[in-house]
Amino acid sequence: METATTTTTKWAIDPAHSEVQFKVKHLMISTVTGSFKQFGAEAELEGDDLGNAHVSFWADTASIFTNDEKRDAHLRSPDFFDSEQFPKLTFTSTRIEGSGSNWKVTGDLTIKGVTKPVTVPFEFGGAATDPFGNDRIGFEGQVVVNR
Repeated sequence: METATTTTTKWAIDPAHSEVQFKVKHLMISTVTGSFKQFGAEAELEGDDLGNAHVSFWADTASIFTNDEKRDAHLRSPDFFDSEQFPKLTFTSTRIEGSGSNWKVTGDLTIKGVTKPVTVPFEFGGAATDPFGNDRIGFEGQVVVNR
């Protein structure tokens, strides 16, 4: 009797080639852009099927950067992220579906202690081996979050 085995592969974010950015309307007349400077993500994939993956992501809310220290301090305050009490925002996948380069991941997004389901459409950019022999995979996605 032959038994099929599945290999579990763990992937971690490459911070030198990754970023977490956001855009926010200011007074509905201009757009403020920003980013989180400290963040991480991991994925576990069984076999080659991306639909079997489990993804977790976090961002350090105190690392928010909008190029304006006064605004950043306000965003870290209890009015917004309350970084002292809630130092991280997190996302944990519950389902991934799609094919080819077009996918979507559904999961639980927790900000400031409140967890809500969100679906993030993303593009799978492919896989490659870097000049140092490391396997790499690329993704890009975006989601709208209403405060």
